[in-house]
Amino acid sequence: MTVAQLTVALRAYRTGLVLAEPALAGLLSFRAWRGKEDSSRLAERRGMPGRPRPPGRLCWMHGASIGEALSLIGLVDGMVDRGFSVLMTTGTRSAAELVAGRLPAGAFHHYVPLDAPRWVARFLDHWRPEIALVAESEIWPNTVMALHGRGIPLLIVNGRMSERSFKGWSRSPRTAEALLSRVSVCLAQNQDDAERFARLGAPRVTVTGNLKYDSAPPAFDEDGFAHLRGIVGDRPLWVAASTHPGEDAMVARAHLALMADLPGLLTILVPRHPHRGGDVANESETLGLRSARRSQGDAPHGAVNLYVADTLGELGLFYRLSPLVFLGGSLVPHGGQNPIEPIRLDAAVLHGPHVENFAQVYGSLDRAGGALAIADERDLAATIGDLLRDPTRLQGMAAAGQAALRPFEGALDRTLALIEPFITQVTLSAMANP
Repeated sequence: MTVAQLTVALRAYRTGLVLAEPALAGLLSFRAWRGKEDSSRLAERRGMPGRPRPPGRLCWMHGASIGEALSLIGLVDGMVDRGFSVLMTTGTRSAAELVAGRLPAGAFHHYVPLDAPRWVARFLDHWRPEIALVAESEIWPNTVMALHGRGIPLLIVNGRMSERSFKGWSRSPRTAEALLSRVSVCLAQNQDDAERFARLGAPRVTVTGNLKYDSAPPAFDEDGFAHLRGIVGDRPLWVAASTHPGEDAMVARAHLALMADLPGLLTILVPRHPHRGGDVANESETLGLRSARRSQGDAPHGAVNLYVADTLGELGLFYRLSPLVFLGGSLVPHGGQNPIEPIRLDAAVLHGPHVENFAQVYGSLDRAGGALAIADERDLAATIGDLLRDPTRLQGMAAAGQAALRPFEGALDRTLALIEPFITQVTLSAMANP
C-alpha cells in the first residue's frame, strides 16, 4: 500500500509525527535531563547510528523494556548461530543496561528510534536489516510501514495481545488491519493472543508458546552471593520482588507483624523501579523498621530489618538467596510480574490477586502447589510466617513449581523453526545478489 491508500488515522499519524520532530527532540532532551534517557546516546533515539553496520546478514530484534528484551536472548543466540549479526534495540535505559551484558559475540545493543518517519528511515538506511523480529505487541505504525515499504519481513515473536489492548485496537479496526496485514508472521504466546491478533487483521498467526519459559535463569555474581550468604547466616529470610507503590508499606507492615514470632527476620525488598529506593527506605523507617540500601553500599547486617535492594540486574542473586519470594504488582492492580525466574531458582512463590498479565502461568503454578495466592497484607504476613516455619513445605512448593513449568517449555525451538523459511529466503537473496 502507498500512504494514499492508508486509513485517515494513519495518514494523520504520519503527518503529525513529521511535524512533531522538533517537539520530540525537545522531549528527548527533557527526559535525558531527568535521567530517563542516556544523554551520551540520545542521537540513537533520533535514528542516528552509534556504530558502523557489520558486514553480512543482519537481523534486527526489538524488545521495548526489560522483560521483552530478555525473552529474546535465546533467539539472539539462535540467529548468531545461523550466521547473522544481531542488532538488539530497546527503548529504556534499564533494559539497555541489562541486555548489553547478556548479548553474545555477534550481537550488540542500540536504542530504538522514536517513530518519526525521518528518524525511522535514517535508522533503516544505515542498518539495512534483512529481517526484523519484534517482541510481544510493539506495533509502531511508521516503523511497520517503513519495513513493509522496503520489503523487509517483520515478524512478531512471543506475541501478546491483552484484552485491554485488543479493545483499544478494536475501536479502529481498519487501522489495526492496515498495520497487521503488513506483518509477515505473528507467533503468539497462546490461543487467546492468537485469536485477538487474527481478529485484528494479522493474516498468518501461529501459537508457539512463551519464550520466557525457555529463558536461562538470571545471572549472578558468585563472590557477591557468598558474601551476602555469610552476612545473612541462618536468619529467616524472604524476598519481596518487583514491588510497586502501595505494596512497599504492605511488605514493611508484614515484617512488623512477624518480628515477634520470627526473631532475626530479614526482609529483602526489591522495588520494581530502583529510583524509588530512597522513598521505600524512608517509609519503612517511619513504620519503625531499620532499613539499609544496597545502592548506597549498605549490607544487611544483623541490625537491619528491611534491606532495600534498589539496584538493577541482581534479582538472580536474591532469588538464589531466599527460599520464598513474594512477587509484586499483584497486591495493587498492576497485573502481576513474571514468576518464572524465581521458580527456576528453587523459590516458592506468593502473589496477590492481580495477576491477569500472567494468568496462565500463575493458574498452573497455583494448581500444582508451586505458588500461593494471598488476598491482602494480613494474609501475606500469616502465609510468610507459616512457610518460613516449615522448610519442608517450602522445598515441596519449589519442586512443584519446577514441574508445573515443564509443559510450557519448547517455545524457542518452535519459534526458530518457523523463522527458518525467512532465513532461507534471506540466504538465497544474498546468493543471488552478492
